[in-house]
Amino acid sequence: MSSEPDDPEVAARMRTAHAAARGALEAVLDPQPPGGKAREAWGWRGRTLGQPVTGQYGPGWLRVVHSPVGKADGKLWTGPEDAERLVPQQVPRPRLRLVHQWTDGGDAYKAELYDRVTGATMAPQPVLADALRLPGEWWGGLRAALHRLSGVHTERTAVRQAYLERAMPEYLAFLDGPVPTTPPMWSTAHGDLHWANLAGPELRILDWEGWGMAPAGYDAALLHSYSLAVPETARCVRRELATFLDSDAGRFAELAVITELLQSAERGDNLEIVHALKQRAEEVWQKKANHA
Repeated sequence: MSSEPDDPEVAARMRTAHAAARGALEAVLDPQPPGGKAREAWGWRGRTLGQPVTGQYGPGWLRVVHSPVGKADGKLWTGPEDAERLVPQQVPRPRLRLVHQWTDGGDAYKAELYDRVTGATMAPQPVLADALRLPGEWWGGLRAALHRLSGVHTERTAVRQAYLERAMPEYLAFLDGPVPTTPPMWSTAHGDLHWANLAGPELRILDWEGWGMAPAGYDAALLHSYSLAVPETARCVRRELATFLDSDAGRFAELAVITELLQSAERGDNLEIVHALKQRAEEVWQKKANHA
């Protein structure tokens, strides 16, 4: 989750759109303490707004997505519906029940009504700030989910080869030697596996906008990178997800993820882990050299 957008016009527009979506889907806000105000969950720069609702399917979660009309297509726009159709239910996630789309001038909106997840996300933000201690069953469920997902056939793309060829030499230039840009293997990934998209105590994986083909091990590598500010949890991720990370493919995936996160830091995101990302890239690069 992100914070409420700084631009009050964006926040007001999204709240108006959410109210319109509730009317269209015959849902009402489900107030929660404190103060009887329903919790708001904002996406990056106000692009999405989710709130708990009650409707014909019982307790639900209504998420509204905004896009300029000319960009209301492509993988991010169709990702949740594609996942509902193609990803097996053994990959634990909230069911997508209803979808409603509309336009208002130059703005396009899509409302997605999900089953409500019990429990809570593992962290309020993608970058982990506090240590997590999760039971072995939770980790086992995540490993099984990632294995099942990796075998899903799709033409969707989460990471493009052209991006790797362009970005990895630029953002990993501090490493000693030419950086490979072609992954040893590709597989299907969630594409945004961070702690704010993982719920517990019953494992649920949220936010299926960007799933698709990526370097094998990508999801595990992403979760590990977002854990680097808390070394105890980062070590736990390396241990529990070693089957994805401890290989040539996994090491490549880590370098690809670090590339993306270093690039995002130029936009002001993930600044708190930049040093740790570079340090981890050095460690992975050394491991790759030792396994060459």
